[in-house]
Amino acid sequence: MSSPNTPLDLTLDGGALTARLVDFPSVSGDEQALADAVEAALREYPHLTVDRYGNNVVARTNLGRDERVLLAGHLDTVPIADNLPSHVEGDLLYGCGTSDMKSGVAVQLRLAATLPEPNRDLTFVFYDCEEIEASRNGLGHLAAQRPDWLAADFAVLLEPSGAVVEGGCQGTLRVQVRLTGVRAHAARSWLGDNAIHHAAEVLGRLAAYEARLVEIDGLEYHEGLNAVRIDGGVAGNVIPDECVVTVNFRYAPDRDEAAAEAHVREVFAGFDVTVTDSAPGALPGLGQPAARAFLAATGGTARAKFGWTDVARFSALGVPAVNYGPGDPNLAHKREEHCSLRAIAEVEERLAAWLSA
Repeated sequence: MSSPNTPLDLTLDGGALTARLVDFPSVSGDEQALADAVEAALREYPHLTVDRYGNNVVARTNLGRDERVLLAGHLDTVPIADNLPSHVEGDLLYGCGTSDMKSGVAVQLRLAATLPEPNRDLTFVFYDCEEIEASRNGLGHLAAQRPDWLAADFAVLLEPSGAVVEGGCQGTLRVQVRLTGVRAHAARSWLGDNAIHHAAEVLGRLAAYEARLVEIDGLEYHEGLNAVRIDGGVAGNVIPDECVVTVNFRYAPDRDEAAAEAHVREVFAGFDVTVTDSAPGALPGLGQPAARAFLAATGGTARAKFGWTDVARFSALGVPAVNYGPGDPNLAHKREEHCSLRAIAEVEERLAAWLSA
């Protein structure tokens, strides 16, 4: 495997560079050596201005173009699962991070090295700690501390999307619906009030809930409101006096966090509702000129992103963003994680054409 002293050679093709990155372990919280290597490699190219904040590296062109496009990817991976070093079987490159998302990072690095005079000014962002708690997310730190580094007209997050454009992302809200009762001995249940039984109405409202289908920029987002956990009970001979139903709301990006919370509280009117987690969605912004050209260059089709990604951070900064990367999202975090070498080359070729036309 690559060592901290192994330089990155950005003249390698995308597949070979992905393998080099994969063999450079960078589990969340341990990205410094890889960030050092990325920074050193990018500083070899005089057309780039390179800055660093913590283990987050940002490289930019400054050609005075009318538009600026930002391409972003995280350097970290989930813990290694006996899937290093990388190896190739036919068209497939296997190893931790091949799909999520060192193949996307390799494409970023290749474009940074090979496009000295793009048709739009470019910003390349390489950040740490995406796979763990949001408070440590490097892109979040940049948004809070160096928002000017993230200024752009359009952003592409090279998260795994199967080489298909996925527009924006859903927002997510998690709440606890708390039911109360009166504790009693189970042999004299009439002296108590069973809190778990009160959950029946909460579950009934969920079962009857009709989720919205929302079309934005030609993409259809499917909302969902679902119970994901129930906690209650004291002992096998006790009528419980408390039950908590945890509910997750995945909502279309035409709602903001406040609207999503208001909607959930309306659904559970009359109940004690506490918000425990919230993250906004992101509009796809496919009506932007750069986005229209991007979509045409990548095949002319897009689908809605089901789930939350860091494109939401760009949306919060007023930058429309999409997900587009060579990895397969269904393989992320798996022991058998792999990526198609053909997809890596295809994504690089399409992005290079879009940024050179």
